[in-house]
Amino acid sequence: MMTITPTEKRLQLHWYPMRITYGRPERMKRFQEMLNHEHIENFMPMRVVFDKTENWDVRKTYVPAVNGLIFVHSSQEQLTNLKMTRKEFEPMRYFTNHFAENESDRILVIPDGQMENFMRTYKRLDSRIALLEYTDFIAKPGKRVRITQGDFENTVGTVKRIKKSQCVVVEIEGFTALAITFVPPAWLEEISESDYQQIMSVKK
Repeated sequence: MMTITPTEKRLQLHWYPMRITYGRPERMKRFQEMLNHEHIENFMPMRVVFDKTENWDVRKTYVPAVNGLIFVHSSQEQLTNLKMTRKEFEPMRYFTNHFAENESDRILVIPDGQMENFMRTYKRLDSRIALLEYTDFIAKPGKRVRITQGDFENTVGTVKRIKKSQCVVVEIEGFTALAITFVPPAWLEEISESDYQQIMSVKK
């Protein structure tokens, strides 16, 4: 297996979970606009909120689903340079693993396969999708499956029972997860743990 040096890793594109200090909805949307302006791919899970206007009409808006969290597809060098040279980007913070043995592994990255699987499913904003708070329950082992038919074909996840219903849970490990409800059992193909891990870690 080819060894990647710390310098090479800093130059490679990865998905970085980034924390935005005081990440209120308006501030989060502004950060996404700034990243888009720099042509930096990003993903911010959104949820629907219904508000009543002064005329008692119901207004549908989208707000960040997880306060202060945005996923950015870039190189560590580019992100660090933005933080150090552009004041408006300074509030971005890396998530870190303080128990990492190597300094180069301290900054957390999300495997490409995991991000692609989650984004492909979440972007549908389907009524059959429910965003879950990431807890120890989500991280517990379960049957790994691939959905073989329907709107979520090729989505990979873990079978969990939530509120007495069988769901397929798709996660970004340690950060967020979603549950797909009403998936017919006949559409579920069980896959091995090794195949699941390979899919979740695959590069683009």
